Amino acid sequence: MTTLKNKTLFITGGSRGIGLAIGLRAARDGANISIAAKTAAPHPKLPGTIFTAAKEVEEAGGYALPLQVDIRDETQVYHAVEKTVSEFGGIDILVNNASAINLTGTLETPMKRYDLMQSVNARGTFLCSQACIPHLRKAQNPHILTLSPPLSMKAKWFAPHVAYTMAKYGMSMCVLGMAEEFRSAGIAVNALWPRTIVATAALQMIPGVKAEQGREPEIMADAAYVILTRPSREATGNFYIDDEVLASVGITDLTNYSIKSGAEPLLDLFLD
Repeated sequence: MTTLKNKTLFITGGSRGIGLAIGLRAARDGANISIAAKTAAPHPKLPGTIFTAAKEVEEAGGYALPLQVDIRDETQVYHAVEKTVSEFGGIDILVNNASAINLTGTLETPMKRYDLMQSVNARGTFLCSQACIPHLRKAQNPHILTLSPPLSMKAKWFAPHVAYTMAKYGMSMCVLGMAEEFRSAGIAVNALWPRTIVATAALQMIPGVKAEQGREPEIMADAAYVILTRPSREATGNFYIDDEVLASVGITDLTNYSIKSGAEPLLDLFLD
């Protein structure tokens, strides 16, 4: 069976939530994890820093490289990628996890928030992919996994929060285009999205939604693991949903991922 032992993952937004969960799952195999995130000092409202994440990764059995990176900054991204290659000898996997969310209508969205979402989500995904691809070309089983939804041109996904949808779909458009662009190079480029909301710090940005209505980030980590251990030439250009990925390997009982036993999880955005 394929594992992630000795593989190097560059994970954006890897200091908490889904990014950290993916890193910890890979760490259990003995993977190298570059934690590329902004939080170096404790945040008053958000858990974790790149250093606490690195400690967790190493306790789980992996090797960690904490890197303070603002993925809006081209110089910082390229420097972090080079540091990763210098430390671990290459990059096998890029996880585009970092994302900004603001679920507001057109008149309620300050341009500062619009610019943040476009810069982190769409531009950040493009930039990190661009920086990593030359190194992924040299890897044996190279993957880019982006945490973004299936593309849909239904107005209902745009009307309530057009700015956020544009930024999130920008990430998905990177997947669609790069999967085909780099198919012949053998680089798998896929998206992964949760069926239900996931209990992370991002829930604070969704009015009226409580953590117990979601699932643990580990459901995304386990789904990501399945994808990232597949042969890259056989699995590219897909918009995966977490529970479908797990079902494909025989995991259909998802109760262990529930925040609250017996609670009905809330369907995530962008899924009918």
